[in-house]
Amino acid sequence: MLDLKIPRDGPGGAHLSQLLVAQWPAYLAFLTSFATILIMWINHHRIFTLVGRSDDRLLFYNGVLLLGVTLVPFPTSLVADYLRRDGARTAALVFNGTYIFIAVAFNLLWRSAAVNDRLLRHDADRAAVKAIFEAYRYGPIWYVVAFGLAFVTVTGSLLLNLALAVYFAWPRSATSTDRALARG
Repeated sequence: MLDLKIPRDGPGGAHLSQLLVAQWPAYLAFLTSFATILIMWINHHRIFTLVGRSDDRLLFYNGVLLLGVTLVPFPTSLVADYLRRDGARTAALVFNGTYIFIAVAFNLLWRSAAVNDRLLRHDADRAAVKAIFEAYRYGPIWYVVAFGLAFVTVTGSLLLNLALAVYFAWPRSATSTDRALARG
């Protein structure tokens, strides 16, 4: 989960420093979860700098996205715990399934607001709107590819997820994003 546990004495009375070092997968899972949630928060903010009003459908899709975001620590910890043992593929499939869910939720949220400018601000930056449509167009497909790749190589699947996180973290258009954030 998105927490770090205080190590307890293990067999043989290991020193605290050894116990802390032995928890490296938990640290990696924590940092991965945090970074992923941060990227989602940034993208969510990018969307809502362009949205001028809301309705029940947008709020519902926003809640569905929130459900996906709150799930992130669990599959991340699952992968950290099982990456080096039996169950790694299952953990990767759960991890990838979570990201498919989130990608679909982001698309539903964005399309609910942006198709036909339904809920967008009247002065929404057209370049920023187009950039988000372009970025989200293939997201769910790539996460399905990562899911399928887990049957062939767990490591490759996780690396594809990392590449997708970097892609979605990258600003779509610096000038469009800056203008949208300035209007805030």
